[in-house]
Amino acid sequence: MRKRILELALKSGSSGAHLGGSLSMVEILVALYSVANISHDDSRDRVILSKGHGALALYTALELNGKMSKELVDTFETNGTHLFAHASRDVEHGIEFSGGSLGLGISYAVGVAIACKEKGLNNHVYVIVGDGECNEGLFWETLMTIKQFQLNNMTIIVDNNGLQADGFTNEIIDLSPMTDKLQAFGLKAIDVAGHDIEALMNVLSSKEETRPVAIVANTIKGKGVSFMENSAAWHHGVLNQKKFDKAMEELS
Repeated sequence: MRKRILELALKSGSSGAHLGGSLSMVEILVALYSVANISHDDSRDRVILSKGHGALALYTALELNGKMSKELVDTFETNGTHLFAHASRDVEHGIEFSGGSLGLGISYAVGVAIACKEKGLNNHVYVIVGDGECNEGLFWETLMTIKQFQLNNMTIIVDNNGLQADGFTNEIIDLSPMTDKLQAFGLKAIDVAGHDIEALMNVLSSKEETRPVAIVANTIKGKGVSFMENSAAWHHGVLNQKKFDKAMEELS
């Protein structure tokens, strides 16, 4: 998936791509699509990407899981494509939400979780947010709503990579200790190593009967590529051939 993310970023040319936050969430998506039911019918689980700039990782995960063809994913950011820098809703191909405006994805997920409950569906709603996104007041309003409606059919996954577009998250708005804050809002909050697939699968598989779950997945922005790791400059960046070759060599 990481190699595929780089290939697509290189194809995007001078437009560049959101690399850092896509590379940090690869294992999250691998684990998530290993436990989620991604069938086509209404009873499917919903995987909602609220941190919309992680779209490249989402496209590669959907390709890996047979929801998108390689030919379709290859159209990323080309003229006439439906695969943009931020994902646009396309349920047929596994995209449940049009991401971009941070904080809206988790709000949307709450509405979906309520609707699924009212329909009596035995499914689950997973929503991925970024730690920078958690600066939004809307995120905390949504948590209060989740608690109010006791949405035990919902799991929040925070890609806690410590960086956002403007720099280190703890220097902009320090959200630590994140698990304590989430717990205080009435959720079961779990810290997990965000690049450990087995650990992620274990926490994703364990559901609570009485309350929603929030998983704080501690990750590294730009994971796997030395010059991108822990660098806000690669939140969105342009890959040239030389940098691409170096990155692919490291991943090999």
